[in-house]
Parts: sequence; structure tokens; C-alpha cells
Amino acid sequence: MDSTDLSSARSTSPQLAEDLTSPADTESSGKEGRPGALELSVVMPCLNEADTLGTCIAKAMRALRENKINGEVIVADNGSSDGSQEIAVRMGARVVSVNARGYGNALMGGIAAARGKFIIMGDADDSYDFLEIPKFVAKLREGADVVQGCRLPSGGGTVMPRAMPFTHRWWGNPMFSIMARWWFHAPIHDVYCGLRGFTKEHYSRLHQRCTGMEFATEMIIKSSLYGAKILEVPITLYPDGRKSHAPHMKTIRDGWRTLRFFLVCSPRWLFFVPGAFLIMLGVIGYALALPGVAFRGVTFDAHTLLFASLAAICGYQSIMFAIFTKTFAVNERLLPEDPRLARFLRVVNLERGLTAGVLALLFGIVLLLIAINQWRLADFGRLDYAHTMRFVIPGATLTALGFQTVLSSFFVSILDIRRQ
Repeated sequence: MDSTDLSSARSTSPQLAEDLTSPADTESSGKEGRPGALELSVVMPCLNEADTLGTCIAKAMRALRENKINGEVIVADNGSSDGSQEIAVRMGARVVSVNARGYGNALMGGIAAARGKFIIMGDADDSYDFLEIPKFVAKLREGADVVQGCRLPSGGGTVMPRAMPFTHRWWGNPMFSIMARWWFHAPIHDVYCGLRGFTKEHYSRLHQRCTGMEFATEMIIKSSLYGAKILEVPITLYPDGRKSHAPHMKTIRDGWRTLRFFLVCSPRWLFFVPGAFLIMLGVIGYALALPGVAFRGVTFDAHTLLFASLAAICGYQSIMFAIFTKTFAVNERLLPEDPRLARFLRVVNLERGLTAGVLALLFGIVLLLIAINQWRLADFGRLDYAHTMRFVIPGATLTALGFQTVLSSFFVSILDIRRQ
């Protein structure tokens, strides 16, 4: 089937459009004041989608009518200037104007106005077939909190020719989906799929914050961390049906924003794991350099000690950033409560952190004073640096780590004030 046939097969016939413009079909009349009176709300974010919006609304309403689903179609308009609002009203959808620009803002505005128990969100570019709505509703009725569509063959989905850029299909989307499974244990194969369903009750627990394209990945990550029941259904992705403008997504910009959000939501992988690795290298370096181990003609001496100290200081700082980030993210509801963090903050409180920091600081200063005394005994002349540096380098390292611990203890305490 060529692109012309495909577009024809997916277009809405005049008779179907006429049938679906009847308000009675969606059973939404007179229920403005009854939250939850509907079973399903279909939310479509919209920014100048006049080319395809009517087709998407018609398919969604047809799916509701033919499957006897009591629902509504909401168009969350983000400031369209091409007449999209008029098309939505003419087709029988409810238009919600969202002034704050951004994909996430539009969806948050539309979901907030939704009256259904279940929400299905999907882009209005005709790349998703809203006739597949019943598959999502069936899983939601079975008790799923989130039902994620999957376009990729790895999850049973289908990508039609020219429907997805090569780099998105074979690199970006699979990579981020694997990261979502490994880092957050999300049981999905297509983290970027914008056609998904969820209960409004579950959505209210997520406290979504992202106002851009990260909105979709934020939902999957948070749902996984909250232990929600996530199911996946295969769907078909079609070529973007818009002709008047290019897709809103920008590959490099949105790919970086997704990676950035993944890292922010996973302080363990961003800070803790690299920090622990660096500290391990530092400990190994000290174990070899302090006694001056020689192996097959290679001697580990003062220079090794210096590199080991650098690794230890950087690693310690990285682990402290993991604690800072996790504490901030939990308090700002970017991440759910973590019992491990709560236990850590109870054990390593401000007073104990200050005590440990001061002790390290004092011990470091003592080692530095020993080195200064050795210099005095040598009449402030030349020293045996291989020997002296075994006091100077550990002393400087402990002094730095102790000072860092004191400051970090105060900072974590400040971040944790809201929790207390």
C-alpha cells in the first residue's frame, strides 16, 4: 500500500464525520458538574493541528460509540492560530484552552479538566489510530494503573514505512526504553509512545512536573517507582498526517532533555555509582602507595598517592551530590519517598555528620603538622619527598574531606527541613 492509499484508508468519510458531530454520541451533555460521571476522557494536546485534528476526533468518537464507552473527547489547545478550536467544537469535542506553552502543560490542563475515571492521551497528528482505544480501556477495566502503547516490534507493535525517523526507531527510542527497564524497572518497550491510558486517581498521585516532552517519560518513571501496575498493548504507528508544518519534536533537543530527566531521576546512576567507583580506585591506590608496593619493576609511590587522593575526593563529592539530589527530589515530589534515604538521614544526622567531619578535619591537620615538623627538623631545607608526602597527601585529603563533610551536613539538614 503506498502513502496515498494509506492516507485514504485513514481519513474520515463525510458521512462518518456527520454522524460523529452529534453531541448525544458522547453522552457528555449536562454532566459538567459531575466529576467522574464518565468512564473515559480522551485528551488530545493541540497546537495548530487543523490538518489532522478532525480525523483524530472522529476516530475517537467512533471508538466510544461503537464500543458503548461512556466518554468524552477533550482538545487541550495550546494557542492554535489555524482554526483547530473551531474544528474541535464542530466535531463535538470539548476545548480546554491552556495558555502556558509546552506539551506537558497542554496535557496537564486537559487532564485536569477531564471528567472521566480513565484518561487516554494521544497526539492529534493522526500518527496514532484512536480506533485502538478499546484495547486500552479493557486493560484499565482489569485494574491497570497505566496502559502504555507500544509501537516497536520488540513489544509487538508495528511501525509503518516513514512513520518514525531512522535514528528514533533504531537508536533513541530503544536506548531510552532499555534505560527505563534497567534503571527504573519499567515493564515497557516503548517509553516514548504518546498513546497511553491511566486512571485519574493514579495520575493525581504522581504530581507531574515536566511541562515539555519529558511529561510522557516522567509518567512512566514515576509510575514504576511508585510500584504501579503497568501494562503494555501493541499498537500501530502511522506517518504524521500533517502537511502545513513539521513535527513539534526536535531530535537532539528532546533527546537531551529526556536523558537529563533520566539522570535527575536516578541519582544512583548519575552520582552514586561513579562516586563509589572513584572511591574504590582511591582506596586501592592508597593500599598500594602507602607501603610503596613494587610489582614487576613498577613502584607505587607518592605520585600514586596523589592520584588516589584525587579519585577519593571526587568520588566522595559525587556521593554527596547523590544524597543532595535524592533529598531534594523526594521533598519536591519529583521522586517518591525512599525508605533507604529516610533511614540514612535518621542515622547520619546533622550532629553525627558534624562530628565525623570535625574528626577527619583534626586528623588531617595533625598529619599536616607532622609534615611541617619534619621540615623543621631538616632546618626547613630539602626533604625526602617520597617520605614526607605520605603525611602531606593524606593530611590534605582528610582536611578537605572533613571540611566538605561539615558543609554537606549542614546542606543536607537544610534540604531535609520540609521532611522534618
